[in-house]
Parts: sequence; C-alpha cells; structure tokens
Amino acid sequence: MFYAMAKALVRFCMSIAFNLHFEGRKNIPPNTTVIFASNHRTNADPPLVGCSLRGRHAFMAKEELFENKFFGGLIRLLGAFPVSRGKGDTAVIDTAVERLNNNCSLMIFPEGTRSKDGKVHKGHSGAGLISARSGKPIVPVGIVFGEKLKFRTRVTVKYGKPIYPEEYCEICDEPNPRQIVRLKNRYMADIKALVEGEGTDNA
Repeated sequence: MFYAMAKALVRFCMSIAFNLHFEGRKNIPPNTTVIFASNHRTNADPPLVGCSLRGRHAFMAKEELFENKFFGGLIRLLGAFPVSRGKGDTAVIDTAVERLNNNCSLMIFPEGTRSKDGKVHKGHSGAGLISARSGKPIVPVGIVFGEKLKFRTRVTVKYGKPIYPEEYCEICDEPNPRQIVRLKNRYMADIKALVEGEGTDNA
C-alpha cells in the first residue's frame, strides 16, 4: 500500500515539476519483469524512468545514500538497495536477480555516475550479467532534456526495443564474459541512439 501511494505521489510531483513526454512504451514486454538500462544525468532519473510505468520497480543506489537512516529507510521502501561502487560487490548481483524473479523490474544506470555534458559515456556490464543470470530482457532508456533540469523543463523519456540475453549468451549463473561484453556494447549503443534522437516507434 505504501509503495503504491508513494509512487502516485512521485508521479504527481514529477508531472508538476517537469513537462514530461514518453515515447516507446509499447516496446516494453508485457507479462514479465525487465531491466531498464538508462543514461544517467540527475538524481531524478529513477522516478523519471519509472513514474509512467505499472508495477513495482527496484533500483541500485550508492551506499552513501543509506547513511542517513530516515532517507535510507525511505528509498528502501521505494525499492532501492545499496551498491558499493568500485568494490566488486557480487552480492548486489544476487539481490538484483532475486528482485527480478520476485515480480519487480529493475532500473540500472550503466554509466555508474552522472554525465555532466549530457552525452552517453562508457558503460559497465552489470546489466548484462544480471540479464544473463535472470533471463530477463533489457529495455534501453534515453532521458533527454536540455543543458539543465529546471522547473517545467521539457523531458522526454524514450523506451527502446527490448534486448533478449539469449541472443548473446547462454542463460546461466556463470555466463561467458566476452558474450556479456557484446551484450553491454549493444545496450549502450541503443541508449546512445535514443539520447541522440533516433526513433522509438512512438507510443
């Protein structure tokens, strides 16, 4: 109940704060959880990606955000779980797969840090590894706006066509690293294409 109420409140706040537009929602596969892999520009990215979508969503957040007990507890209730950046945290992969297998889609920002120039930079392969272990498709996402995110800025969130892991690697607990890199290169290329303006079959 709390999650549904909080999500409705976030959706309302986002619609007031920004001029929101969504493209390509018909690309999201029905009747399954998915991994939304998005470019990363602001702290508002998780609600921007998820506020127009149905169902429950989880997202990774840097562990420092959980140091404040109140704020950490709040974002946990909204689906966040901590990740230790740069420490090879394998437990977070297990948590992500568990969430996907328990009717909760996942948001990942493969660049790992916010882009200061609006361009899509080098990505990490975590989304590919989670996809290969869970068998869940990756939906590339492009968040597009001007130089800065301000009140009533026009923001377009684009959902690309799903990428299925079996096209690149075997679904298993220990997928081939080279195949995961190929999968990563694919979703990063798709994210870049969305951000730079290629179409999404609008819906």
